[in-house]
Parts: sequence; C-alpha cells; structure tokens
Amino acid sequence: MKKKIGIYTASAIVVANMIGTGVFTSVGFQLTSVQNTWSILLLWFAGGLMALFGAFAYAELGTHFKESGGDYIYLSRVFHPLLGYLSAWAGLTVGFSAPVALAAMAFTKYLAPFGLQNNVWLAIGVIVLIGLMHSFTIRHSSRFQNLSTIIKVLFIVCLIVIGFVISGDGNNAIDMGGSWKHELLKPGFAVSMVYVSFAYTGWNAAAYVVDEIDQPKKNLPLSLIGSTLFVALVYILFQFVLLKNATVAQLEGKEEVTFISFTRLLGTNGGKWVSIFIAIQLIATVSSYLWVGPRVTWAMARENKLWQPLAKKNQHGIPVAAVWLHVFISIVLALSGSFEKILLYAGFVLQFMASLTVAASLFIRGAEADTFRSPFKPLLQLIFLIFNGWVLIFTLKTRPMESLIGIGILLAGLVIYYFDQPFGVSLPADSD
Repeated sequence: MKKKIGIYTASAIVVANMIGTGVFTSVGFQLTSVQNTWSILLLWFAGGLMALFGAFAYAELGTHFKESGGDYIYLSRVFHPLLGYLSAWAGLTVGFSAPVALAAMAFTKYLAPFGLQNNVWLAIGVIVLIGLMHSFTIRHSSRFQNLSTIIKVLFIVCLIVIGFVISGDGNNAIDMGGSWKHELLKPGFAVSMVYVSFAYTGWNAAAYVVDEIDQPKKNLPLSLIGSTLFVALVYILFQFVLLKNATVAQLEGKEEVTFISFTRLLGTNGGKWVSIFIAIQLIATVSSYLWVGPRVTWAMARENKLWQPLAKKNQHGIPVAAVWLHVFISIVLALSGSFEKILLYAGFVLQFMASLTVAASLFIRGAEADTFRSPFKPLLQLIFLIFNGWVLIFTLKTRPMESLIGIGILLAGLVIYYFDQPFGVSLPADSD
C-alpha cells in the first residue's frame, strides 16, 4: 500500500504554493496604479476572499471525483476533454512551470548580498536539485516539503512581528485618506488584482493530489480552506508592514520591495539577512509546484496518446517523467522573459482556467455522503466568476501584449489537441 499524506503535508503543499514570489514583490508594481493604503489592503483582502470562494469549489470537486489531476479531471469530466486538455497544457507551459521559474529567478535576486544576483545557472541548479528530491517516494517529498514550509511560515511571521514591533523613522507609504474610493474605479486597480491573484495562486494545490491524501473528505477541505484563511491574514499584515517602513518613491515599480523596506528598518546588515531568508523560503515554493504540477500532466498523459510516455510512474507512484518535463520547461522560462511579463501572462492564464473550473463545480448535482458541499452554493461561485471576469477584461484592455501571450498559449494547446488522439479513461493509473 502506497503511503498517503495527512492534513499537515496537504496544508504544507497549499501554503508553500501560495507564499512565493508574489507577496514579497507585488506591492511595488501595484503602487504604480494605486497608492492609498486602504486600496492596497482591499486588493489583498479581495484576493483572499476570492481564493476562499475558489477553495470551497475545489474542495467539492476534489472530494466528488477523488482523482489526482485537478482542473484536467474536473473540466474533462464535467464539460469536455478539450477543456481539460487546455487546462493541463496551460499548467504545463505556464501554470506550474512559470511559478517555479519565477521563484528560482527571485531566489538569485535575493542572494545579491553574496554577489549571486541574477545568476541564471544557480536558478537552474535549484530547479534541478528540487526536481531530484521529488523523483523517489512520497515520503521523501513530504518530509522535504514539510521542513521547507515550516521555515517559510516561521520566517514571514517573524518579519510581520518585527515590522510591527520596531518603529521606523515615520517616513513611509502609509496613506489612510479617502482617495481609495476613486482608486477602486481605476483600470489600474483591476490590473493590480492580477498580481494579487498570482500571489494567491496555489489555494487549490492539494486538490491536484487528492488520491495521495489520507481521508480526503476531511483533510482536503481543511487543508484548502484553513490554509487559504491563514495565508490571507499573513498577506494583508505583510503588505501593511512593507508600506509602513518605506516610501512610495522607494517602492514604486520595484521588484525587491521587501529588501528595500526591511533595509530601512533594520539597516544594511539586517536587510541582507532578510534577503537571504527570502531566497531560502522560496525553495518551498519551487518544491510544491514541482510536486503538484506533474500530477496534472500525468493525468492528461494517461488519457492522451501524444503524452503517453509521461503516464508512467515509478514503483512508489511518482510520475518521474512528468516531473522532469516540468523541470525542463521551468528552466526554459527562467532563461527567457522578464519577471513582470512572465508574471502577468501566467497570471492571466491561471485566472481564466480557475474560473472555468469553479464554473464546473456549479454542475455537480446531489452531493454524495463522502463529498464536501460548498456553502452558499451557487452564490459564492457566481461572485468568484463575476470578479474574475472583471479582472480579465481590464487586464486584456490595459495589458494587451501579456494577455495575448496567454491567449496564444491556449490556442497552441488547442491546435495540439486536434492532432492528438485521446485514450479512454480506463487506462491503468500506475502503468510502468
């Protein structure tokens, strides 16, 4: 019998997926469009609320189908195999690979105190080593994920405490005036939500490995919902800390906002240590995506002829070939494109596919005894869909290049689908 993971590891996967590059970098990009503190905090509150609504839907879908593969399974079974195929394609090319590339790129940026800034070979080395960690057994993966996530959580909680306890010089970006009412109507507010949504990406992570989770009816909803609530609270507090300890001029348009803010608070040496630990905690992010992403690719591979070589698992149930394909694509993305451009087109695609999946949850009828039932259905799902639609429209309007890259990726998947030949769904799950 293969080892199953419990509530702690399932939650660690979700938390590590969510707390990555976005929370440490996004506010600088947001400040180019909205600068009132209430506006910034509302962005992160709204992002958390949408993630929570989405988590309800994914908990219901995951406990209903009980198959690893996430969006691929849900969209294929509820709507049409084409949509499932596109979701898996999007996950392979950007959804899971882009966050790995971004986290690895950010890892090197935050090692600037050691002179390793933008060292692409170091970023590649991190991706390869963590891919190796996920190539053996679930026990290896869970131990590594749990340890790296504990480091991540302790670190960001410590930063929040330090940021509130230690008083800065009073010269900061805090603006609690009434201008937020006008900023909410700006197109820039909607575009800023893309950064927030990307930072929250991962609230559905445990649903992708549901058949590896012990007692999924209990542990899947708890891991998704509990982790999302925890991360949302952390995110809101952390953004306030960043604004409290640096000015708009210092943060606006900058990627390394956490380093800037805490260097002002703790001095040059303190800022260096914060920067180093940001790099270290990103290891858990890379790890979680290289655990979850290959399961989606494997689910697609076992049902579609073109991807058949990726349908194999080792004797411990690890889809090794799929893991290393994700490693390869992540490396390619790390070698090309700017940080912000990758973040935007990946965020656009992820938001679109998550919307389709949440819509799929509306078509599940008559919940079984061992299936989680989303509260206030369908109200929360409809709010999620309307909100995401609003963000996607404004993003397409104001950032057409990045949005069109995302659409182009989906169109490429559409072309490949029509050259592929699907199997039936009865292919053995653990074919060697």
